[in-house]
Amino acid sequence: MNKYAFLIAFCAATTAAKAQVNAADSVMEHASGRSFSVGGYGEVALSRNFYSDNVYRYTRASQYKDDPSHGRFDIPHAVVYLSYDFGKGWTMSSEIEFEHTGTGTAIEQEFEEAGEWEHEVEKGGEVELEQFWIQKSFSRAANVRLGHMVVPVGLNNAYHEPLNYFTVYRPEGENTILPSTWHDTGISFLGRSGQFKYQLMVIAGLDAFKFNRDGWIHSGAGSAFEYKVANKYGVAGRLDYYAMPGLRIGMSGYYGNSMHNTQPHDMENEGNANKELKGTVAIGSIDFTLNRWNWIVRGQADYGYVSDAAAITTIKRTRARISNSPYSSMPFAKNAMAVGIEAGYNVFSQIDKLRQKDKKLYVFGRFEKYNSYLPASDQQKYEFTDKTRFVGGLNYYPIPEIAVKAEYSFRKLKSQYNNEPSLNIGIAYEGFFL
Repeated sequence: MNKYAFLIAFCAATTAAKAQVNAADSVMEHASGRSFSVGGYGEVALSRNFYSDNVYRYTRASQYKDDPSHGRFDIPHAVVYLSYDFGKGWTMSSEIEFEHTGTGTAIEQEFEEAGEWEHEVEKGGEVELEQFWIQKSFSRAANVRLGHMVVPVGLNNAYHEPLNYFTVYRPEGENTILPSTWHDTGISFLGRSGQFKYQLMVIAGLDAFKFNRDGWIHSGAGSAFEYKVANKYGVAGRLDYYAMPGLRIGMSGYYGNSMHNTQPHDMENEGNANKELKGTVAIGSIDFTLNRWNWIVRGQADYGYVSDAAAITTIKRTRARISNSPYSSMPFAKNAMAVGIEAGYNVFSQIDKLRQKDKKLYVFGRFEKYNSYLPASDQQKYEFTDKTRFVGGLNYYPIPEIAVKAEYSFRKLKSQYNNEPSLNIGIAYEGFFL
């Protein structure tokens, strides 16, 4: 074996070992130790949805009960990591993400505008620089990072790579109510000491005019401009406790004002009453990952609050009527919540030949309940946002870096609406190439 073949084999073995030992961590954290690293992750998803995709399927549910099923093929994410260690504690990392196969003009049917068809240039979510930061490390426990970073609020954002969840698509609850993947520009202080890992961030604030009923603050971190408006700021934090080998317990949260964080800055043009509106966003989340005894179990619970939701909704509806406005006309609620848990057992662990070849087959189940619209007493109610989801399926790992996924998903709504079952098949990879 020549030296190049040996180097490739050594890197592959090292990556495989890390993928198993550190399955609870983000793949990007393992780029250290090399001058130049290239890696990434990606997913292919094939779905058949056995329910109507008509825009009135909730407001006129009985009319669409017997609609035919519909299928969708997609590449939700294809990501390339590039990292470089300059030496003397200075490192750079970047993450370039392609969502849904690329960028360009898309046709969308606007639910809040009576099903009107619109042509839109997908600037914010199709091809983007999801991370770009420069870090100075003083020790393992003390690091400073400046740039564009993932905001690790919730399990899905902190560990968003596809081998960190069993389902074909990202877990629905957090993916619905929070930006996903939530990334923003600012400064971060982070490190690890003993069994604890921490991160504290100061970032650009959210934009309340982009909140909506179906996704709560999901779209609030994005920007329609060439820059991110930062009239207001937010603080995010995360603390992970590694209680024992294979068990991680985490807490995370966010706090910041979201009103008057638009372009142009509207503070001076607002009436006195509107000047007092803050749109304060407060989010709390707890989560855990257990990877031991041939089991993987993950769970999370999130709850969020926005002040002045009803008053801001009235103002932003006026803004949304302006021609070509980037803002949503939808109302949004004072509160939102999401809870979820999944568990999978590696049945190949009981077959010696397959276990020795490091092949894995997880039989899993998932339960989640979420609601993107928990209104205040002075807000209109929309009960179709209250959803419960049951999922069962398989994850097959022919090698540690690749998972083939198959699942049956049943999304249950309140009795006046139609339930939403589906079949999903996918394949995903995650790792470093160099």
